[in-house]
Amino acid sequence: MRVHFIAVGGAAMHNLAIALHLKGFKVTGSDDVVFEPSKSRLAKHGLLPAEEGWNEANISDKLDAVILGMHAKADNPELLKAQELNIPIFSYPEYIYEQSKQKKRIVIGGSHGKTTITSMILHVLKYHKKDFDYLVGAQIEGFDNMVGLSDAPLIIIEGDEYLASPIDRRPKFHLYKAHVGIISGVAWDHINVFPTFENYKEQFTKFIDTIEPNGTLIYCEDDVALKTLVSDYKGDKSLKVYPYQAHEAVIKSGKTFLLVNENKKLPLEIFGAHNLMNLNAARLACLEAGISNDEFYEAIQSFKGAARRLEKLAENDNTVIYKDFAHSPSKLKATVGAVKEQYSERKLIACIELHTFSSLNRNFLNEYAYTLNQADYAIVFIDDKTLKQKGMQAFTEEEILNAFKSKEIKFFNQPEKIKEHLLTFQLRDVNLLLMSSGNFGGIDLVTLANKLLLN
Repeated sequence: MRVHFIAVGGAAMHNLAIALHLKGFKVTGSDDVVFEPSKSRLAKHGLLPAEEGWNEANISDKLDAVILGMHAKADNPELLKAQELNIPIFSYPEYIYEQSKQKKRIVIGGSHGKTTITSMILHVLKYHKKDFDYLVGAQIEGFDNMVGLSDAPLIIIEGDEYLASPIDRRPKFHLYKAHVGIISGVAWDHINVFPTFENYKEQFTKFIDTIEPNGTLIYCEDDVALKTLVSDYKGDKSLKVYPYQAHEAVIKSGKTFLLVNENKKLPLEIFGAHNLMNLNAARLACLEAGISNDEFYEAIQSFKGAARRLEKLAENDNTVIYKDFAHSPSKLKATVGAVKEQYSERKLIACIELHTFSSLNRNFLNEYAYTLNQADYAIVFIDDKTLKQKGMQAFTEEEILNAFKSKEIKFFNQPEKIKEHLLTFQLRDVNLLLMSSGNFGGIDLVTLANKLLLN
């Protein structure tokens, strides 16, 4: 098979390109810019385009398929040439489905927790040496790639609700046709695509519609909006529905122990109510994959978490400094609450960088109300350079305070200023949580964390 990737540098795209290459496909690709780590990873496999930019010469009738990334535009010259030659064009979720039509498909959807639930399932399956394929949204320990394709009878797919491609405006998770569908929660996101919460929720109802006949739906019943959505569902009557809540656990001396039964407590590497909910979703999914409860509990003890989720930057006997990918309101609230509960005897400084299009939209900003209230000291950062790059108007401190519904928040819009402010703290019996889907204006967070521990 000869396959060409338009916008091969994307996170999912370059991983799929590598996976197909390793499967024996003839893979080529193009992009107008390729950043790290995609650049080095593509180069390692001989897949990095010789030059940046689009070139019609990359497209010929010898290609079996073109895979189109979201970064490309609808008027991309390579896309137009492929359309002219009637070459089959796929988004990457469509192509994942093409590669998994004969497999059992477990698809994890939801506004938060998708990557963690997927990572938990993959960890357990690998621990027990099961044969499976996968697509996950982050690099996880023990896996060289974020996509794995083989002749395995099972595939685990993280199902993003964002659009499939510039010419396919369906949410990605609608395209996988799950046998087992998981929904972790429904909290408004992607305001640029789904302008109202009702419109956003509708995508999850449609996801349930895509589950194969006699399939299974696993959902978090603690999410009020999701519970209502499922109870109101009038579709496939053959659908088996399994609700879940957070798994029972206790915290002792800053360590979380899973309560399996009256006589059995298992130590975990992860913590937080949101992760205990994620864990129960993963357990139910693993049962559908042929893993027993005992096998699940044996394996999950060694799960250390997905990349960019509560990663320790530095710690000593009385302080831990974390960074986390949390950026949406629901993720922010859950992460702050988890760290505060795990270390209830310590104070918590919580710092969030608003970086995504939704978080920087004035119509969405009020969704952040009260999300930082469990922190003892809260900081909001918006890099002025990010606003300029996105062509968006700067925020005032008053707008931020009103949106977060707190007068105690400190607001910064320059990385040097927030770094200078953080270095004034003496972190004794105080934890620091740095949350962003960006990079805090290029601040070296590891160096900053180590300096803070020396204060």
